Amino acid sequence: MTRLTLVRRIAARPAIVFEALTTPEGLAHWWGPDDGPVLIAETDVRVGGRFRVRFRMRDGSEHESSGAYLEVRSPERLVMSWNWLCGEEDPNESRVEIDLRAVPGGTELTLTHSALFSEETRRSHEEGWSGALDKLMRYFAK
Repeated sequence: MTRLTLVRRIAARPAIVFEALTTPEGLAHWWGPDDGPVLIAETDVRVGGRFRVRFRMRDGSEHESSGAYLEVRSPERLVMSWNWLCGEEDPNESRVEIDLRAVPGGTELTLTHSALFSEETRRSHEEGWSGALDKLMRYFAK
């Protein structure tokens, strides 16, 4: 199975980070790999509820992902299915797991994206998630 795991330290308590991961207002601050805007952010944070996020990159391209929440344990764990609207990025449904753990000075976030289509899509998602998580870190570093 093709997967990636990223770990970041964020200067905020797990409950505050969880809110940034699950509310439209929170997602608007960090979603997407570069500084382009979030155009749509919809969340229904409960098992079986759905999310949808559309963002524009600096190059003008737009990308939209959606999925269902499979596990919601505030403020420590979020698991969701993942699909790209057009499928060019990855034709598979994949799975995103985010674990939050309180550490001195904030939260350790571990993101695992699994069931990716190929090594190429794994690399692309790693780049995308790295950019987004770096934005999340900068947002809370202010």
